[in-house]
Amino acid sequence: MTRGLRWAALGLAAILAAGPAVALDLTKKRETLPDLVLGNEEGNDFVVENKDIELESGKAYRLRIIAKGHQEYKVYATEFFRYIWWNQIVIEHKEIHGGGPPDHLEFDDPGEIAIEFVAIKPGKYTWEARGLESKGVAGTITVK
Repeated sequence: MTRGLRWAALGLAAILAAGPAVALDLTKKRETLPDLVLGNEEGNDFVVENKDIELESGKAYRLRIIAKGHQEYKVYATEFFRYIWWNQIVIEHKEIHGGGPPDHLEFDDPGEIAIEFVAIKPGKYTWEARGLESKGVAGTITVK
């Protein structure tokens, strides 16, 4: 092996060994999505703003889910939750970090939960407020 080729191989090995240290941190360039709003302040607990969401695989996002109605909203998106990389869940400026997806997000009172994640697996996923689907509190999340 020539001296120049040896230095090039050593340089490539150093870059590969650094791995994540030189990789782009996707969470720093996240896109804030329009809020998913459940219910409204006028007393209609079953209206939903932005019920259908479109994402791109490999991109980072922040989604605020806001409950304005006075129902108990148990938000399930089981399959979608499995196929994203979670950065954090934020509730009242308190952050939750972890290695796996939650089963569901629940609102007993009006409030907000923000999720930060990277969309991984393309597909069309459904979300629902369990028990309120027949009243229209459901939608889709499409990852392209």
